[in-house]
Amino acid sequence: MDYRVVLLILLSHVTSAFEVPLDPKVLEGLPQPPTITLQSPKDYIFDPREHIIIHCEAKGNPQPSFRWARNGTDFDVKSDSKIVMNPGSGTLDIDIIGGKAEAYEGTYQCTAENEHGKALTNKIVIRQSRSPLWPKERNEAMVRQKGAPLVLRCQPPAGLPPPVIFWMDNNFQRLQLDERVSQALNGDLYFSNVLPEDARDDYICYARFPHTQTIQQKQPISVVVLDNNPQGERRPRILLPSEPTSTKMVLKGVLLQLECIAEGLPTPDVSWQKVGGELPNNRMALHNFGKILQISDVSESDAGDYRCTAKNKLGLVHHVIKVAVKAAPFWISAPKNLILAPNETGILTCRVNGSPKPKISWFVNGVPIENAAADRSRKVDEDTVIISNVQIGSSAVYQCNASNEFGYVMANAFVSVLAEPPKMLTPPNQVYQVITNRPAFLDCSSFGSPIPTISWFKDGRISIENGDQYVIHENGTLEIMVAQVLNTGKYTCVATNNLGMRENSVNLEVKEPTRILEQPKYKVVQRGMSARFDCKVKHDKSLIPIMTWLKDRGELPDDERFEVDSDSLTIKNVVEGDEGTYTCMMKTSLDQDSASAVLTVVESTPTPGIFYGKPDPPTDLELTDQAERSVQLTWTPGDENNSPILSFLVQYEDSLHHKGLWVNLTEVDGSKTTTQLELSPYVYYSFRVLARNNVGYSEPSNPSSQYRTNPAAPDENPSNVQGVGTKPDNMVISWMPLTGYQANGPGLKYKVHWKRRDMDESWSSQNVVDKSQLVVDGTPTYVPYEIKVQALNDYGNGPDPEIAIGYSGEDVPLSAPEKVQVRVQDGTLAEVHWKPVNASSVRGQLQGYKVTYQKLRGLLGGEEEGQQREKVIVFSGDQSHGQIPDLQPFSIYRLSIKVLNNKGEGPSSSNQTFETPEGVPGPPSFLNVISPGLDSLSLEWGPPVNNNGRLTGYTLRYQPVNQSAEQGFVHELNFFANETATTLDHLNTSMLYKFYLSARTIKGSGPTITEEAFTAMDTAVPNRQVDIATQGWFIGLMCAIALLILVLLIVCFIKRNKGGKYPVKEKEDAHQDPEIQPMKEDDGTFGEYSDMEDHKPLKGSRTPSNGTVRRDESDDSLVDYGEGGDGQFNEDGSFIGQYSGKKEKDTHEGNESSEAPSPVNAMNSFV
Repeated sequence: MDYRVVLLILLSHVTSAFEVPLDPKVLEGLPQPPTITLQSPKDYIFDPREHIIIHCEAKGNPQPSFRWARNGTDFDVKSDSKIVMNPGSGTLDIDIIGGKAEAYEGTYQCTAENEHGKALTNKIVIRQSRSPLWPKERNEAMVRQKGAPLVLRCQPPAGLPPPVIFWMDNNFQRLQLDERVSQALNGDLYFSNVLPEDARDDYICYARFPHTQTIQQKQPISVVVLDNNPQGERRPRILLPSEPTSTKMVLKGVLLQLECIAEGLPTPDVSWQKVGGELPNNRMALHNFGKILQISDVSESDAGDYRCTAKNKLGLVHHVIKVAVKAAPFWISAPKNLILAPNETGILTCRVNGSPKPKISWFVNGVPIENAAADRSRKVDEDTVIISNVQIGSSAVYQCNASNEFGYVMANAFVSVLAEPPKMLTPPNQVYQVITNRPAFLDCSSFGSPIPTISWFKDGRISIENGDQYVIHENGTLEIMVAQVLNTGKYTCVATNNLGMRENSVNLEVKEPTRILEQPKYKVVQRGMSARFDCKVKHDKSLIPIMTWLKDRGELPDDERFEVDSDSLTIKNVVEGDEGTYTCMMKTSLDQDSASAVLTVVESTPTPGIFYGKPDPPTDLELTDQAERSVQLTWTPGDENNSPILSFLVQYEDSLHHKGLWVNLTEVDGSKTTTQLELSPYVYYSFRVLARNNVGYSEPSNPSSQYRTNPAAPDENPSNVQGVGTKPDNMVISWMPLTGYQANGPGLKYKVHWKRRDMDESWSSQNVVDKSQLVVDGTPTYVPYEIKVQALNDYGNGPDPEIAIGYSGEDVPLSAPEKVQVRVQDGTLAEVHWKPVNASSVRGQLQGYKVTYQKLRGLLGGEEEGQQREKVIVFSGDQSHGQIPDLQPFSIYRLSIKVLNNKGEGPSSSNQTFETPEGVPGPPSFLNVISPGLDSLSLEWGPPVNNNGRLTGYTLRYQPVNQSAEQGFVHELNFFANETATTLDHLNTSMLYKFYLSARTIKGSGPTITEEAFTAMDTAVPNRQVDIATQGWFIGLMCAIALLILVLLIVCFIKRNKGGKYPVKEKEDAHQDPEIQPMKEDDGTFGEYSDMEDHKPLKGSRTPSNGTVRRDESDDSLVDYGEGGDGQFNEDGSFIGQYSGKKEKDTHEGNESSEAPSPVNAMNSFV
């Protein structure tokens, strides 16, 4: 009999995993097989300077004993004095300090056992961390020409775990890495091209070993860069990987690292692409200046080809890395512990995955299940073990081991056979208290084997069933979703199995909520007066309330001016520091309520202006006139705060579908305090109200009590119903699903109807749950369907749905257009006609016709141009003709037509060949003027690139052009097709001529090209007259002379006004007053007007004696960060002088001139 059939037959008798509780009262005398609770990782690398700690902890009843195996063989822990096993566990503490640590390397496995079974840890591989010394070597100097690539090999010693590699110099300064210089993952240092500054003798590779925190150093490497034969610019070349193609295998879930290092000049840029896919941006990172691509948490979708591209201005190069993703075994679901009663059946499942597919092995108490004692009640079917008709004493621990070439996973799961009557774990006669309209949870924790069935009763006689008001959870807890006063009472929990029954009673008390009836009001109080805040509260009489007042969310000041009564706070003799927000908080053991108000302190003189504020929130929300789809809501308005209330906004929350989301329901005039609300079925409503005045909206009121409407059939059907095929033989029907609010009840599903529109057939239908589409297979290609989708739930169907039109999938067209004809209009335009295909052969929505044409050759013999690439024109829709422009005259073309739909192209029509007539030629390829003479010019030209027919000749026109751009008489000459040069005589000397040249066919002349040239100037014949007034050089010379005279006049005028002695000065000299003496500048008085003063510094300027402008010592200057100067290294390897600027010039350099520097010069002194 097939085990899979057995599995299906026994499903109804299978128990779910059940963990034995750790309550000491329950564990007393209750057997339990061992369970591993703590173990060391599979790969354990230890530091030889520390103890080796191998964990092995387990629980069970009786307490498990422990034993160890090393390298597959049991060993006696007590025989080695350096090994200590912790009391009450199997954890080993191995003291290796001062001993041979390698003697304790190996594979360890711990077994925890008691009389009910044996549990095993993973096999733990213990290895000593190693940091070997670098082998002694002598490194030869690396000599390279400037611009050449260079690789410095690190080749560190193999350590455990592998070392971290980095490069430094003798001063322990890390080498700077950039786009040109990079470190590979294996530690080698790559230079894409070397520069003279790369020359040094202290390239040192260091290896740091993490476990021992030791660093090993390679012998320094010297690099010499020569400049006698530097390498020039070149295309990139891949240095790493060194093979033409490379592969990379990576395990699922780990980090994938791909690297690509290239050389070239200029330094190449590296970029990455995934061939045929996209890089995972959310898991991808680039490092080492784009040369390393990292992808974290690798999955199967990351397999494929990755292309790195190295590019500089001279070209690019590619390298493809093929990535394969494998996977060590990983759990889909590990086997779970089972507690079974006698004669029950249990199933252990071991669901794993991996690549390659893992091999699953089962063990029982550490022994391969095939070697264990025969047990007819146990059947193994690959990843499943079925234990049927179990009996007392057949408890055991099963191990599932799944392995492939990349690793293994192993899990323990015990099967404990118990026969235990129910035991109550919840203390008896507990009292639960809850506030009205809040959920109540009554615990009923029990244990038994078989698992007890839980029943609840109220007041000893009323049986409670799962329903809208009550929910009995799997662990036995009773939830009353919205507790009301009528739910107060005694509740009894009964646990029953075939071995007995136990019961436990608890009491539920539903209390009235605490509510602030009169909130404190905003106060504006004059300094020195008293302020009183009232806070009247309603609470359940059986609860002890505690009133607390807060100021700005903190405690009240410790000041006797603050007096707190049972329902008020008084502040005497207020001062400015009393301003703030005061909150009264009433708190009970179950709930609390609070309200706040602001105190503003003003001077006692003027009466403060009227304060306009937002209204206070409404209070006392009450629901009345409750009906199936309506309810009346009433509330009490809050304080208007000197601005009349304009309206009230009613909002609702649906805690069943969108808990925490408040939605606007209706707006009510500010003069009303009640409204009738229209409701929807199957909604758990809570309402709140906001008041609005000219200042704004108030804070929301406290929510009303919850009001639940009964479920009903849907009122509407899904929208946006469509039918579109994705394959030639299917149609996907999709729609916009209803929201939970629109469902009107539980069990929402959709009834999808469809039938062919072009045939008389009955409707097909199918119900769809939790989806918004249905795939109909086996449909004919591209036929219309009538579609409708109706919503229904557990309470009935929605309204009759509207019919939508959809189409099944398309396929490529079957037929090609026929009767294709081409009518040539002229040398560049043709018109093509065809017979449209039959609509049935299109097999989809007609998109148009695709015309493909290609020039085969020219009709003129000897033309170099051959076949051109194909060109395509698409004529949209149901067309039968179209024009083909931009043809080449005097050529032979081939043409074909295909029909298009959304799926693709149909077959091609037969090829049609047509010829285009001659046309006018293109322009001559060039026109050059050679050998200019005194009265002659020689010209040569080339034939047109496109003759567009048989060339009959050339037309040359030319005319003189004088300096004013006036053109003279046009001369015209004609030449034969084989003539491509001529000499024109009897021209004017030193004259500009303009030439116009065009080619001719029988269709006429083509476009013209032009050229200009001068004849030579006559310097040998003096009597030849030239109009000098029209010559450009003469006009320029005259303008320069006029400008020079104007400048001299301006200078003379300035000198006369500024220099010498003025008339006023002469009169002062003639009538000198002995008491009036000329005043010098150095005593602050006015002196003579003299030309010498033009060369004195400006009074008050800070010009140093050397004529330079110095910056203030506290100022920053870009000079300080210049690249000049010789940078030096300090002893600690830091770059002192690296950022220092060039030194200032010596002081004597500024004394060569006594002129004060201009502001421009002063600024230049800073750069």
